[in-house]
Amino acid sequence: MQSIQVLGPGCPECRQLKADVETALRRQGIAATVEHVTEIGRIIAMDVLLTPALVIDGQVCLAGRHQSIEQLEDIVRHSARAEPTKK
Repeated sequence: MQSIQVLGPGCPECRQLKADVETALRRQGIAATVEHVTEIGRIIAMDVLLTPALVIDGQVCLAGRHQSIEQLEDIVRHSARAEPTKK
């Protein structure tokens, strides 16, 4: 199962990114845990200076911008360990 983190202080853009990532995962049938990291120290420790940011399995996939749900679907689908959920 993928580990996904949305990094950001809790602004509307960060909350929207988290919601859109969860939608993209559902649409693609990918199982993942999604965590919203708001602690500045943890964000900086990941070498991220611009938020919102998206981290999948420890790899920063985007920072400082928000993508459409369709673009997020591509990102989660092409991430290294995408696994379909069991039906």
